[in-house]
Amino acid sequence: MKKIIFLLLFITLFPAAFADAQVGVFGKQQLIEYTPLWTGERFDDGRPKVSDDLLERMKQVSIEEAWAVCNRHKFFNQFEGNWVITRDNPVLVGRAVTAYFYPQRPDVNDKINENGKKDGRIGGQNSWIIDTITHKDVIVVDLMGKVIDGTFLGDNLANSIWVKSGGTGVVIDGGARDIEGVLQIPDFPIFNRGWDPSYLKDVMLMGINTPVRIGRASVMPGDVVLGKKEGVIFIPAHLAEEVVQTSEIVRLRDQFGHQRLREGKYTPGEIDRKWSEEIEKDFGLWLQEKGDELTPYQKEKLLKGRTW
Repeated sequence: MKKIIFLLLFITLFPAAFADAQVGVFGKQQLIEYTPLWTGERFDDGRPKVSDDLLERMKQVSIEEAWAVCNRHKFFNQFEGNWVITRDNPVLVGRAVTAYFYPQRPDVNDKINENGKKDGRIGGQNSWIIDTITHKDVIVVDLMGKVIDGTFLGDNLANSIWVKSGGTGVVIDGGARDIEGVLQIPDFPIFNRGWDPSYLKDVMLMGINTPVRIGRASVMPGDVVLGKKEGVIFIPAHLAEEVVQTSEIVRLRDQFGHQRLREGKYTPGEIDRKWSEEIEKDFGLWLQEKGDELTPYQKEKLLKGRTW
């Protein structure tokens, strides 16, 4: 009942989101309004478009580094762990395309399918989501944690996602099927709640590119998805650059600290704490010798010492 009341309230508050679609879809203006801190390029649908360069550099970022930046900016609800994953050391990076399902009720589901046909939708409702994705997108779908009869994809749909996204992956708060076929797809990590031979049924698609909840995480369309062995963190688009550059600073400092420890120049107690002026000066000279190019942001942060 609470979910139905929420849906009716959502329709009342955001009627434009339902004007031309069979399910809840944030229109361009709503996506801009609800991602106000992003000032960069956007897709035609309004989603923030974090650059391909940042996404590539994001692959080197650890979950802890991203989590620290999000927390520093009071984004406390961006991480979800305890997934079933398809790779030993997965690296999933891309821009979120969100979707969510409800338990099916025939009257609403019939209307969704009817409107889907009018809009030229083909196939099952899960394939409608796949039809919306572009290069470096990651589908993030709330299937209520359902595994039996909650399998969002099998090997056919997985191959389609792999081609359309340019080889990213998916996050499913629910199930998947055809694991043997899916594992044949190269570099296609899946984070889900389990595998089952059943097919998707008794659910209905209620939203595409709207805010969704994945476990304890709050996800917006256009968030940068970073999935690794620990779990998945959904980085607000406006924090993506800071996450990447902070990680790069941390890696430089770690590289310097490890080298000096191996050389015996400093003790563990000196390195594993706020550095002294002497060590900071040594670090600056080490950077000059390496010839590393630093951005103004990184130079500013380095002058302030440790950033974590």
